[in-house]
Order: sequence, then C-alpha cells, then structure tokens
Amino acid sequence: MLCINNFKLNFFKYRRKINESVNLIRSQNSWKCQQSQSAQIIKNSKLKVLFFGTDTFSLPSLQALHNNYYSRTESNLLSVVTSFKNPANCVRTYAEQKQLTLYRWPVLPEDCQGYDLGVVVSFGHLIPERIIKSFPNGMINVHASLLPRWRGAAPIIYAIMQADAHTGVSIMKIEPKHFDVGDVLAQREIPIRADILMPELHAQLAQEGANLLVNTLNNFSSCLESATKQNNELATFAPKITTVITNVNWSQLSAEQLHCRFRALFGFKHLITRFQNKNIQLIDVKLPAVKELPASLANVECGSFLYDRYKRLLLVRCADNTHLEIHQLRVEGKKNYDCNRI
Repeated sequence: MLCINNFKLNFFKYRRKINESVNLIRSQNSWKCQQSQSAQIIKNSKLKVLFFGTDTFSLPSLQALHNNYYSRTESNLLSVVTSFKNPANCVRTYAEQKQLTLYRWPVLPEDCQGYDLGVVVSFGHLIPERIIKSFPNGMINVHASLLPRWRGAAPIIYAIMQADAHTGVSIMKIEPKHFDVGDVLAQREIPIRADILMPELHAQLAQEGANLLVNTLNNFSSCLESATKQNNELATFAPKITTVITNVNWSQLSAEQLHCRFRALFGFKHLITRFQNKNIQLIDVKLPAVKELPASLANVECGSFLYDRYKRLLLVRCADNTHLEIHQLRVEGKKNYDCNRI
C-alpha cells in the first residue's frame, strides 16, 4: 500500500475564483447578466439609494432594485459605487448598460450627499465611518449567512464545510471599524441540501438576498424599528480561504468531512494531496454507498488507497474508519484523469 501525504499550493485570489465558478453555474441555468428573478415591488418608497457592490453575489440585488422599482421612477434615485480594477466587473457592466450614475471606489463623503441610504452587497471593503455617516439613514448590508453565525468573507463555504443543515441571508446595519456586527433588520432561512455544491448555494443565496433587500426597503421604517442586536457570544467566523483548507490530512478528517470540504470549495479550489513527490488535485470525489470499510483498507494507514476494479475507482482510507471514493483526479502538470481508465 502507498501512503498519500499533505502538500501546499500557491494561494489564488478568492473573489476571482468565486466569480468564475458562479458564472459557470449561471450560464448552465441560462442566467444572464441583465436578468433577475422577480422580487416584491417596493411600494411608496422614495429612498435615494447609493449601491455598493462588485461581483456576482451583488448583481441580483442591483437588478432587483433597478428592475422592480428604480427603473420605473426618477433615474437619479439609484446610483452605483464599484471597483474599476477588474475589467470583468458585472456590476459595473450592468450600471453602464442601464445608464446608472457610476462612482469609482474609493468615494468621498461629498459623493454620498443627496442619497438617503447606502446599500452594500458583497463589496469587500471596510466602509469608513465618514462615509457611513454621510447617509441620513446610514448603510445596510446583505450578508450570506444567518448572523451572528459566519461573520466574514466566506460564509457560504464555511456553512457547507461545517455541514450546517440551514443557512440564509441577513440584512444588517453597517457599523464602522468592524465587519458584520450591526443590528439585524431582516433574515431569511433556507435549507442546505446534503449534496449541494458551493456555486449553486451561492446563486440561491444571492437571489434570496435580493428578494429580502427589496422587501426590507419596502418596509424600511418598520424594519428599522424592529431591528435586533446580534448576540456576540453566538458569533462564528468565516475568514478568507487559504491553502491550509485545501490540504488533505487523511488521518484527521473523516470521509464525510472531506466530502463537505470538497463541496464547499467546488469551483473555487481543489482538495489536494501529494503522491510520489507530485501534487494531486481531487477533481471528483463521492461518499461510498456502503459505509463499511473494505477489508483491504482495514489494517492500513490513513491515506492508503486501493483500486476497485469492479467500480473502476479509487478508494482511500480516511479518519474514523471511513473511506472516500475518488472518481477523477489531476496529476500536477497533467489533464484531468478519470479513474475508470486506470
């Protein structure tokens, strides 16, 4: 038996990879940059909004605001702040196509004057206090978790990775100097399907967040009055993903834990191990239908593997007397390799 060891890869930028994977899922489902599922129409609202966003999670919220209300009223009621660093920024593209007033980040307090409210959705920048205070109604944020659980940059990944049964979206007030700590105006919970992959959940939550944002603005005064403080004792954190999480430690993680990690990182990063001094990317892994450890793996070290000639796949021993199926992998410098071709 051969033993698979840990490795270390270079870190890639979080936002670019998330956007690429979500764009792929949306393309497969015929979601276009100019389209959005319908949300409840804002009624009797004249809030002038300055929208802050940069990516595919931001876009449905901007579309919902524009398509369901602001495109039907004065055109100057909705403007956009975004980064110009990424030429493929879909928020910028949408704003330009719809001829919305567009500001380049960073903005000055005087740029925010005349707007009633700042709306932030997956912006990626800490908003300075002087900007927050420049809005009469402050700023609110659409966050992809049920706060105070999973504060931080990667709440969707951590929710899947930790096998949460439910997640959701929160609308919260933005406070200076800290991310994701403000009072919660509204929340909506959704279940996490046991086999869901990160890009699909990302797209679901982006649309749920857009719908909840429209509903919150439609009932803004009452939502402000009923806002609740977060319980900091219940807070958990979802920091940016590093290569440490991609490293497979077969002796510490069970097959279930590794499968959750695979689904959480799908489309963004690959789980990686090392074999014969080469990095091996795990492209497709599954939990076995039969949980019982095969006899051939019963007395070997974690990370040892065998080839199942009947099922035509690799079986790897994991922690807690579990095993994982590997259906597809990629050897460093090579193309994807289907295990049924071995």
